[in-house]
Amino acid sequence: MKPISFLHPSLIIGNTKGKGRGVFSKTDLQADLLLERSPVIVMSGADRKLLDQTLLHDYIFEWGDKRDKCCMAMGYVPLYNHSFFSNCEYTMDFRKKMISIKTVRAITAGEELFINYNGDWNNDSPIWFTVK
Repeated sequence: MKPISFLHPSLIIGNTKGKGRGVFSKTDLQADLLLERSPVIVMSGADRKLLDQTLLHDYIFEWGDKRDKCCMAMGYVPLYNHSFFSNCEYTMDFRKKMISIKTVRAITAGEELFINYNGDWNNDSPIWFTVK
């Protein structure tokens, strides 16, 4: 059997000041390195309205070409914190129902890994919460 998911062995979950938990690397990592490929559970727009009323609102992703659905990613994906100029980026494969995370620059051991919740790693458009 060929595995469909992947989690880099250097990734760990740790506490991060002011944000709860986050994803960190225990080793140095090179740029453009696949860190994670995780399946998602896709849900309807109606489900999204219900989830938006719960704590899961902060952990789901908009989904689909029209962004009219949402998904819950498996693996560490929901625990990456936001940065407007992140050190990682995510891509969505709607057909295969997968999200992948890769580095956009070299990472130092112990560094927290961030994604930009806007989708593009360097997009500084406002997001739905105040960044501390």
